[in-house]
Parts: sequence; C-alpha cells; structure tokens
Amino acid sequence: MSADGALARVIRSAADRAAAAGAETCELCAARVADEHPHLYDTGAAEVRCVCGPCSVLFADGSAGEGRYRLVPRRRVRLPPVDTAVLGVPVGLVFFVPRSDGTVTAQGPSPAGAMRWEVDAAAWRRLAAGVPLLASMAPDVEALLVNTVRGLSEHWVVPVDDCFRMTALVRREWRGLSGGGRVWPAVERFFRDLTERS
Repeated sequence: MSADGALARVIRSAADRAAAAGAETCELCAARVADEHPHLYDTGAAEVRCVCGPCSVLFADGSAGEGRYRLVPRRRVRLPPVDTAVLGVPVGLVFFVPRSDGTVTAQGPSPAGAMRWEVDAAAWRRLAAGVPLLASMAPDVEALLVNTVRGLSEHWVVPVDDCFRMTALVRREWRGLSGGGRVWPAVERFFRDLTERS
C-alpha cells in the first residue's frame, strides 16, 4: 500500500462523510469545518476559500502557498463616518479593497453579483492618511465596508469574507428592478449584527 494511496483514501473518506452530512468542508483537506471557520483568499481566482483550523495555521505567517493564498483576518472595527465621496464611487453600499500591487478596487453588491470599479489610488492614499485604520488594512484581505443607503452611516474595516457574505445576501434577497421589500431590511440586519473583534 503506497502512502499516496492511503492519503488519497483518507481525504476521499472525509469528503464523502462531510458531503453526506451536508456540511461545509475545508477546501484544502476536505475535513469538516465548523459554522464559524477561517477563510483563505485565493489571489489567483479572487475568491474566498473555506479552510479548517489546522490548515489555516499553515498560512498564518503568509509564507505558505507562494503568496497565492492569504489568510483572511478576523478583525472588525467600526469607524466614524469616512468621506468616501472623494473616491468617486456613485453608490451607497460598497466595499473598498486595497490590493498588494497598490491599486484599490470598489465593489458594490447587485442582483447579479458584485459590480467593480477601479479607485484612484492617490485619492485612497489621501483618505487613508487622515484615517489611520485605513492605512493599516491588510491588502487583498481587509476592506472598508460602507452603507449610506436610506440615510444610514455605517463604516467598518472588515475581513473580505464579510463583504462576500453581504454581496451574497443582496443577490439572494433582491426582487424586481428596485430590490423589493426584503433586500434593504436584510442589509440593515447584516450591519446591525456586525460586532467588533480584534
């Protein structure tokens, strides 16, 4: 019996058990993950991947995976209002992600998924100079999440997986051309449920 064959059988067996239970699994080793579990950001595919605790440890210092995978941090910090109008993005529900290459993207959830814009990097740097927490954000894996829709003023530094959850919520709850009666109460609940953590 070869080691590769035994390992492959163990992985398949864990994946089969998790699939049978309808549970989420680690996308690296196929082990079952808890409801609250770590995520990796896949820079190549620009997607978040579910991982178990033991696999997440491999990426804690950023040296594993040749930079392709970055561990998504857990930090959430509520900010006072931030004047994002200087960034030129015309929507009130949006998240801004500084990238490793110095660019900044803005993404707004829509019924078709996230709409994406490139933000003027110099404007972002000027804004971040006045808001130290923005300057401390981890590239690719943390975002400035903003909701100024319907008179709200919510500004948070969050992990990007929170932004993807919010985008999925908008897509799931949107009805008709204007969103219907479910999407905005759901977005407001999403922001009410955010809690600060370090």
